[in-house]
Amino acid sequence: MSTGVTGPTRASIKPRTLRKDRWWLVPAAYGLTLAVVGIYLAYAVFVNANYYWRPYISPMYSPCLTGNCVGDSGWGWFPSIAPVTPALIVIIFPAGLRATCYYYRKAYYRSFFLSPPACAVAEPAKSYRGESRFPLIVQNVHRYFFYITLLFNAVLTYDAVIGFQDHQGHWGHMGLGTLVLIINAVLLWLYNLSCHSCRHAIGGRLRHFSKHPVRYKLWSMATPLNARHGQIAWASLVWVAVTDLYIRLVASGVFNDPRFF
Repeated sequence: MSTGVTGPTRASIKPRTLRKDRWWLVPAAYGLTLAVVGIYLAYAVFVNANYYWRPYISPMYSPCLTGNCVGDSGWGWFPSIAPVTPALIVIIFPAGLRATCYYYRKAYYRSFFLSPPACAVAEPAKSYRGESRFPLIVQNVHRYFFYITLLFNAVLTYDAVIGFQDHQGHWGHMGLGTLVLIINAVLLWLYNLSCHSCRHAIGGRLRHFSKHPVRYKLWSMATPLNARHGQIAWASLVWVAVTDLYIRLVASGVFNDPRFF
């Protein structure tokens, strides 16, 4: 005898969903945003030009680890091998973090794989294996990308501090680009700190919060951030593209960086 949704006691519903609202708008908007930002960032990774205008460097190219970095922006840790751009080395880690992020999985599973397209909407797949087999089991490396990208956030914070120099390297100056870099660093820190892996690392395995007051305090601070993880994820992703575009336009001479002081 068949059981579950196909059992004799269940109603036979042929439509994919009985929802009357425009449920497809959210996955469509998510998919469009991911596609537009993804295409732009892919362009930024491979164009290998106009990513540095002292003292500003694009977050896509920081830290610039190859020997062919523009001006004094490079660290020179790796040889210059075409077509490997400095950004191609950097992008592995933040892209890995976001591709395996719990929230982004929900977004692109629904938008691109229709798995499922929305709540209470049937998906085309006939079976479900979860993330217990290859290739989706690779999603479990998310926590390691989380730890690594904390180092990248520290570098981008340093870049924001350097933004208080002028074009000649003198301290005590601030331009619009400085503000752009500061917002970028803050959003990326908020993205990491609101991450589910961060909340779990702080207090996920504790059985008695009373015995770990410091970790409980940190967990209490991470929890409300975690509730806003989705909004922070989108804001930080879009702002990375905005930051790269701003520095690219300034470096290419499209407009001058406005100076506040």
